[in-house]
Amino acid sequence: MPFIIGCSILSYIRNKRQLKPFDTPLRAKGFYMEIFNCLILRSAKWGIALSDRQNHFADKIRIFDTTLRDGEQTPGVSLTPEKKVLIAKKLDELGVDIIEAGFAAASEGEMKAIKLITKENLRAEICSFARGVKDDIDAALKCDVDSVFLVIPASDIQIKSKFKRSREEVLKITERFVEYAKDHGLIVEFGPEDATRSDMSFLKEIIKTALSAGADRITPPDTVGILTPERAYNFFLELRQSFPGVVFGVHCHDDFGLASANTLAALRAGAEVAHVTVNGLGERAGNAPLEEVVMSLKLQYNVNTSIRTELLYETSLLVSRLTGIPVQPNKAIVGENAFTHESGIHTHAILVDPSTYEAIMPEMVGRVRRLVVGKHAGAHGIRAALMEMGINPTEEQLKEIFRRVKEIGDKGKRVTDADLRAIAEEVIGVSSAQQIMLEELTVITGNRVTPTASVRLKISNNVITEAATGVGPVDAAMNAIRKAIFAVEPIHLEEYNVKAITGGTDAVVEVIVKLRKGDKIVTAMGVHEDIVMASVNAMMRGINILMGNKFTSSVRRTEGL
Repeated sequence: MPFIIGCSILSYIRNKRQLKPFDTPLRAKGFYMEIFNCLILRSAKWGIALSDRQNHFADKIRIFDTTLRDGEQTPGVSLTPEKKVLIAKKLDELGVDIIEAGFAAASEGEMKAIKLITKENLRAEICSFARGVKDDIDAALKCDVDSVFLVIPASDIQIKSKFKRSREEVLKITERFVEYAKDHGLIVEFGPEDATRSDMSFLKEIIKTALSAGADRITPPDTVGILTPERAYNFFLELRQSFPGVVFGVHCHDDFGLASANTLAALRAGAEVAHVTVNGLGERAGNAPLEEVVMSLKLQYNVNTSIRTELLYETSLLVSRLTGIPVQPNKAIVGENAFTHESGIHTHAILVDPSTYEAIMPEMVGRVRRLVVGKHAGAHGIRAALMEMGINPTEEQLKEIFRRVKEIGDKGKRVTDADLRAIAEEVIGVSSAQQIMLEELTVITGNRVTPTASVRLKISNNVITEAATGVGPVDAAMNAIRKAIFAVEPIHLEEYNVKAITGGTDAVVEVIVKLRKGDKIVTAMGVHEDIVMASVNAMMRGINILMGNKFTSSVRRTEGL
């Protein structure tokens, strides 16, 4: 059959074009390849069309951020009310539709934090978590929130093992507390806990009960992250078909690394509210990361949200800093390596056309493209990095610089921006004058003394003296330097890493810092027996590179290529 259809198509086209018989095998081959390519392209289009028929995206997808509640349940995270307010304001600026500010009944501090957030009069809807308990809802009411995420167990394992009630009791509790919350003017988003492991018939019954009692939204949580994208799609499609017109939300955990994929599948099936956290924070393996869900919707499905994507990175940095949970380097969208290139093959192509190895423009998410040097670097990447520093070596000089960089990389060592500059200056035979010099450093510390440091820096012909305190001598010294420098240039310390090279209390330590000035980022290393001096040396080396007048950003360099 395919052969007959194919021959019919070819005969039809040949007749329409009034082609003469093929006089050479090559011309025949070209004609058949043309038809083959046409069919392949049409098949691809048909495939997309079939896929589109399975997409039931809502006209408006709302982003429900639970960083301040589920995200704070990350082991080791405890946010003060003041920190919660800072994050809430940033989420509102980002464009989040609903902010779950916390669990009002959890503690006095939690209630204080939610009250402070509601007093900010943010654009976003402010929500509190609540169980099927009157005191939980009353606590939320005291905080003057707009809504509650009312969670009541739905799976038999949760009902029997945790709740220790019967299904009938669960239905009565659901009806009672949804009505209670609604009677007191709250928007109710009902969450039948562990819905994805519940009996579907009972799940529908508890949802029907909640809706009859006045629930505004239904979000069946994938509490232990057991969904797959296929199951997520079918699960939410069935619920939407059973309850037409009802607003469904999706709340996924990342136990199998599928939270983002499952969230997108649920949204494809028609869910309208996506529960997410910044950087994927959350219990156990975390929740669906806000940045991944939003950017996948935008670029993979052409579905926009209210999120200002250019603020994603700075929001990620703020949350990471305030929670104390670092973002893994290879994390999608916001990880340090997401837009960093070292491989020679990659950097060469990136310099010609960034889209060769980037599916997302870094500027779209508030990032900057970086080319770094190391074991896998190529000559083109090294030359580009040097040009950013205002260094333009000859071909012979570049070959020698390239050889030395490879030699260091083969020894398992990291080549920082400061290292590259030092190598290049040695090969070329010039050395740049340091714009900033450390003339004096004094540090005082002790068990009854607040760690304090004072520094005297010479910047060009000016001398600046500053002092600062810190949690330890290193922190105090770094703070003093930053305070002195900030008066001249707003340079920020992005990362600080330390390791001992040798053993013993007199060990030689290696400190690597990452500094930023605007959209320019550099790395530098300091090595010393004294950890304070190692830290200060790394800081000073990095600052001197950033203060170079000829340093240009990689974003400007690649624009227009």
